[in-house]
Amino acid sequence: MKKIFGFLLFALSFAGYSVVLAQDAAQFQAARKEGSVVWYTSLALPSSTAIAHAFKTKYTGIDVEVHRTGSQRVLQRVMQEASAGIKNADLIHTSDAGHFELLKDKGMLLKYAPRGVEVFPAGFKDKSGLYYGMRATLSVIAYNPKVVAEKDAPKTWKDLLNPKWSGKEVTAHPGYSGIIMTHVLALVNVYGWDYFRDLAKNKLHIVQSANDPAGVVASGERPVGVNGAEYFYYKTQKQGNPITIVYPKEGVPLIVSPVAIAKDAPHPNAAKLFADFIFSKETQQLLADKEGLYTGHPQVTYPKDKPKLNDLKLLPADADELEKRNAEIKKRFTEYFGA
Repeated sequence: MKKIFGFLLFALSFAGYSVVLAQDAAQFQAARKEGSVVWYTSLALPSSTAIAHAFKTKYTGIDVEVHRTGSQRVLQRVMQEASAGIKNADLIHTSDAGHFELLKDKGMLLKYAPRGVEVFPAGFKDKSGLYYGMRATLSVIAYNPKVVAEKDAPKTWKDLLNPKWSGKEVTAHPGYSGIIMTHVLALVNVYGWDYFRDLAKNKLHIVQSANDPAGVVASGERPVGVNGAEYFYYKTQKQGNPITIVYPKEGVPLIVSPVAIAKDAPHPNAAKLFADFIFSKETQQLLADKEGLYTGHPQVTYPKDKPKLNDLKLLPADADELEKRNAEIKKRFTEYFGA
């Protein structure tokens, strides 16, 4: 009797597995008929192309068109194409969660829950099921140890206001980068706008992307980065460049970067398959391994020389607030920094 029962369990589990395989095959074939998927993304080009290559290797016959630019320009392109009746993007990814609240309010997103996202923490999931956090980034302080001695280096956000750093600091721009948009809001919520008014007195060098400060700091041109993507500082450091990363104890801005499928996606089946792939353990681990990014996947492991998110005081920003204060942040930043 036990053998018969055991056989029945095996048969049922095998049957269930066969159904899953059949569903996977049907999804793949539907996606393959569409032939390609178009991805608008702010993810650094080496990472976005690595994901695209991995997808094409696994799902032969489906091409991935990667259109990479800064978060604000991704949104601008999406909105301009929508107003012109152009349906080009299948998936949209930026580092400004507020963008997805805007797109949601305008009815421009397709409701789809990629496989596996049910195990992600709440901060990585839109309650309406329209977008999900693909990656998480920190915005940190960094300095060049060949130019700045450790004992003199800034350790807190307020240390960056010291006049001794005048002409020696670099900042990325919230008008281009979603990471920096979130960074500014997070610190405004802690210190108010006076913090950025005082920081601007140090005559900062202004770049666009949150990845750009890493190169400026490593070159020594401006040895102190007042913000910037932690993962890119980390990657630049691992390439042998002189960079020391500082995680201020008073709090580190946390940027969760969503991805969503466009409601009018021209390749909806390929878009769903690609979304499933993005949130799979293998791709989430690729993001951690290749770029040193954090993710919401609970099984992803990280390099031992990176701090765990649980060990840091994090300063998240609410997506609704990001959307509502977007124009204010750009306006104030331009007023203070002159660009």
